[in-house]
Amino acid sequence: MNLILSAKNLSRICSYATVSVLFFTVPTVYADWQLNMREGVTEISRAIYDLHMVIFWICVAIAIIVFGVMLYSVIYHRKSRGAKAHNFHENLYVEIAWTVIPMVILIGMAVPATGTLIKMYDARESDLDIQVTGYQWKWRYQYLESGVDFFSSLTTPQEQIVGDAEKTENYLLEVDNPMVIPVGLKVRFLITANDVIHSWWVPDFAVKKDAIPGFINESWTIVEEPGIYRGQCAELCGKDHGFMPIVVEVKSKADFDIWVSEQLLAQAEKAKSAEKRWNLDELMVLGEEVYTKSCAACHQASGEGIPGVFPALKGSLIVQGDPAAHINLVLNGKPGTAMQAFIDQLSATELAAVITYERNAWGDSLGDIISPSQIAKMKQ
Repeated sequence: MNLILSAKNLSRICSYATVSVLFFTVPTVYADWQLNMREGVTEISRAIYDLHMVIFWICVAIAIIVFGVMLYSVIYHRKSRGAKAHNFHENLYVEIAWTVIPMVILIGMAVPATGTLIKMYDARESDLDIQVTGYQWKWRYQYLESGVDFFSSLTTPQEQIVGDAEKTENYLLEVDNPMVIPVGLKVRFLITANDVIHSWWVPDFAVKKDAIPGFINESWTIVEEPGIYRGQCAELCGKDHGFMPIVVEVKSKADFDIWVSEQLLAQAEKAKSAEKRWNLDELMVLGEEVYTKSCAACHQASGEGIPGVFPALKGSLIVQGDPAAHINLVLNGKPGTAMQAFIDQLSATELAAVITYERNAWGDSLGDIISPSQIAKMKQ
């Protein structure tokens, strides 16, 4: 019997040890296991961190005092030692003490908190204004002074997401077009959403604001160090919520001006591409790229969709039917469904290419060509 009990105990101890090892080691495999909030790279982020630590140590001191008194009372004033409870009913000094002391503590916490909050909400006199708009599941950045306008989408390969490839350091935190801002200048963010509630969160900037359709929230930052800073949508915004990262690249003022010029040139070239006469082969090549980036997550690379969730395009009435209805669906979406409006997300050339691709891929081969100039007129 002792041998059986010993074996059971040994097995139980081994199980506990295994669970403990896994609990303390697994998180370090994928990311830094950080318990405290980070200080960040801005004056405001450091002010928030300092405020957090002040409040934390006040709470620690209160806990030590309160639980210390409780423990002392339990040990030295227990009944077995002959202690008798005193009656403090309507004791004036006790009433004053437990009213004044908490009030003083709260005021001591409120004063620095109020000062920090005032700084956080002071978005006046900005050097650069950027409108941030959340879409399922990407971000749109519009630079109000220069006219730069682009979307930022996840670029983590599907093979990593489904587990067919090894996950990289920035898994689910990498995008095709990062936001770019200059170092040392005050940047104001005007944050809203196109469809559902999102939340734009960059921990290193201490910026976290809800993006609400029809409403604009303000925030700001002055980043002191060039570099790349990453964040995520911090609101449960629906399926694929975890695939909506934020990447901000901070450049020197000179490099930022060069980047703006390059973006404006690229936008002009995109607009001019709608005037070009495209043939079917060229549209199919570009269309496949656009489809893979913007459509395949729902409708699958094969065009067969996900039964019961996302409809198939292959052999569907939309793809094989009236081209005008197909164009209208892609441009304006379908209310009440996950089908988004792509009229603002893609250029006229990209829209024409992806619609042409859908009407000629997967064996449908209708021979239809949707011209970029046709889409450009509809967008106007």
